[in-house]
Amino acid sequence: MQDMPKSSEIVEVVSEFMRQHVLPQLQGHTAFHALVAANALDIVKRELAIAPQANEAEKARLEKLLGKEGTLEELNRLLCTRIEAGDVTADTPGLADHLWETTLTKLAIDQPKYSGYRRAKGEI
Repeated sequence: MQDMPKSSEIVEVVSEFMRQHVLPQLQGHTAFHALVAANALDIVKRELAIAPQANEAEKARLEKLLGKEGTLEELNRLLCTRIEAGDVTADTPGLADHLWETTLTKLAIDQPKYSGYRRAKGEI
């Protein structure tokens, strides 16, 4: 029995199909919308590949920074509350590193070709 394809493999095949077979046959607005759909599938593929491990790392950083356990959503909400209250500031140890790592991860998923991201990663 053959293994079932992974979600990321399905998304990749559909994205490739859109780019190689569908887009060349389309024009104007329809081609633009098909390209947007193919780009969205690429984001989903990167999200599936990167997010699980990145979310665990982000959660661990937040737990260390805040001295509290919780879900990623709860910890991010708490961080915002503490920043707003002035309890966590730019001088708080670990905050800048956490924000930098989180930002780079989000860019790796959403905009990996963005020049600022590529520069930060030492690629250009």
